[in-house]
Amino acid sequence: MIAAIKPAGSNTRGLLAYLYGPGRQDEHLDPHIVAGFAMLGMPDPGRDENATLTELARYLDEPVRLRNSEFGQKVTDHVWHCPVRAAPEDRYLSDTEWGEIAQRIVQAAGIAPGGDDLACRWIAVRHADDHIHILATTVREDGRRPKLHDSGIRVGDACREIEKDYGLRQLKKGDRTGARRPAQAEMHKAERLGWEQPSREWLQDRIRAAIPHVTGAEEFIAYIEASGVEVQVRRGPSGDLLGYAVGRPGDLNKNGEQVFHPGGKIAPDLSLPKIKARLESSRPEEHPTARRNHHSTPWHQATDALDTLHTGSADDTHAQAHIAALGELIEATAQKAPAHLRAELQAASAAFARAQRSQIRAEDRAAHVLRSAARDIVHTATGPDGSALAALVAALVWATIVAARWHEAKHHAHQADAARQAVQHLQTAADRALAPTLADLTSRPPRDQARRVLANDVRAAVPDHAERILTDPAWPALATVLADAEARGHQPHQLLKEAAAQRELTTARQPARVLITRIQHASRNPAHLRRAEAARLQSTMAGSIRLQQSRNSQLPAAKAIWPPAALSRRL
Repeated sequence: MIAAIKPAGSNTRGLLAYLYGPGRQDEHLDPHIVAGFAMLGMPDPGRDENATLTELARYLDEPVRLRNSEFGQKVTDHVWHCPVRAAPEDRYLSDTEWGEIAQRIVQAAGIAPGGDDLACRWIAVRHADDHIHILATTVREDGRRPKLHDSGIRVGDACREIEKDYGLRQLKKGDRTGARRPAQAEMHKAERLGWEQPSREWLQDRIRAAIPHVTGAEEFIAYIEASGVEVQVRRGPSGDLLGYAVGRPGDLNKNGEQVFHPGGKIAPDLSLPKIKARLESSRPEEHPTARRNHHSTPWHQATDALDTLHTGSADDTHAQAHIAALGELIEATAQKAPAHLRAELQAASAAFARAQRSQIRAEDRAAHVLRSAARDIVHTATGPDGSALAALVAALVWATIVAARWHEAKHHAHQADAARQAVQHLQTAADRALAPTLADLTSRPPRDQARRVLANDVRAAVPDHAERILTDPAWPALATVLADAEARGHQPHQLLKEAAAQRELTTARQPARVLITRIQHASRNPAHLRRAEAARLQSTMAGSIRLQQSRNSQLPAAKAIWPPAALSRRL
């Protein structure tokens, strides 16, 4: 159940005309009052043919007129309006039930506290099966104004209790970090103008798309202007940028003037101070291309950078910063990915936007590596090869799962849901990205004897998941990856252990696919090559030691070739 308190108005009669009218698309049927501050003697134009809207408006406005005449200073923001809507799948609610719900909401809001005979006047009008509109005039019978501060939070809490009591769909409790939902007027305007999105959603997409490309606030303003967004800026006497507002071209008010929205009103994390904090925390010392080398592409570097999401999650402020930067990396990947993956990645980026912010303050400097990776990707002139892209998208899947789990642990219900939605889109993209690689690997499987040896490596390296891996349809392709890596000097057993350690496999839909992307990425990484060579040498030396110890055990103790102390020195 959603209760959306509207901005205060000044025309009681005008709002009543809408509530009792046919609606914008003839959707208002049988409008009538289901509850009010004093049902006896109150005119209801929906039930009494002799009652008029003007009479009802005068009845509701009486305390307002008395206050205005007594104090001289007119109250002009006295109309409180709150539509209350049930979920589409909820059961039918009777007039009596809607009346009880309205009573609980005005009580929670502070419009009509329980047992207060001098409370504000209000009514609840029903003109459809699934919702009501509560209208109140916010001057009490004693002439005082009600205390409505934080009424939205209290009303939201009341709705969660109402859902439980009436057996309705239970929504998550809000935490004041969500973007504002488009108003009906915005949605009707977009429909009228043939736009697929309301203005604020359109603007949010363009602002988020700009962030990975820029390194400072002034550059950010220039970028979004160049992308076709109308921009207003607010500067101090020194010329410093203090704030900004954006508008969609063609979005005009009734006077033909451009409509602008402050960044913080589009989404809480898009205010200028928060954008500046993110940009300044990750400003590079040189152009991103200068950091690259011929061994590693930005796509491989981004996959490596995602490991910082796990290592930086111990501190809440660091974890929140990494999750916010993860959203920027998903957005950057969507912008540079091939066309057949772009729609799913863009959908993942849009879904994950809600997961990027919570009440926990982010220590943005902690996410420097991830933000640098996102910037590198959007500045690269070349696209990724198939295996590099598959490895990155697979890593994004796992990183987003980790983000969802962190939000769940912190009881961030909306953010966890958003992350899970993003995971679904990313998994679809990961399957598509890996498909060409799988086809190539499956077409050239290793010999049967080699595959049996590799299967034993799987059982030894990851015994808890071996059967799932070996029965995965992608196992033949994984066997090819292991054979290729072994031909380049790697040890399949060691590669499997390291890949499994990077991501737990219990929740993996297809563990063999996960291992393919991890192993392909790791076996091409120069740093990993050095680690693998060190592991190989250590394994070889350990084997020699075990062999020598076995031989020594067959000799008399006095004739041992390597006494323990000497052996340790030699090693």
